Amino acid sequence: MFFTLQELVRWLRMTAFELWLHLVSVLIFSVLAVLKYESVWQVSWWAVFIPLFACDGLNAYFCVIVFIRQYNEFDIKTACLRGLASLLTIVLVFLFKLLLCQRLSGERDTSMSEVMGPLFVLLQIVMVRACRTN
Repeated sequence: MFFTLQELVRWLRMTAFELWLHLVSVLIFSVLAVLKYESVWQVSWWAVFIPLFACDGLNAYFCVIVFIRQYNEFDIKTACLRGLASLLTIVLVFLFKLLLCQRLSGERDTSMSEVMGPLFVLLQIVMVRACRTN
């Protein structure tokens, strides 16, 4: 069963543009990761993760713009709730990527359960959102 765009937007609380941004960055990251893993391109893992970190920065910028527009339209409660939810999601995803990059580059000796911790929290949040929607 495939999810519709409306379901993904409702559960993830992301716009279609944000989802597209994440898909493009994951595609570029996947190509760079394969090139790095197969030793075709000799760079650090930090260089491979640049598209993902750039996506997080652009996503945060987009969320700030949406927050300012909603705030200026005097929809303060909705703006604050959406801003906090977006900020929490961006921070958890960024933290996962940061910990994974540190583990792959050998800078930090962490277990995979510590690396996946932010994703577990994010999945719990998405699960609660999915159950609350009609």
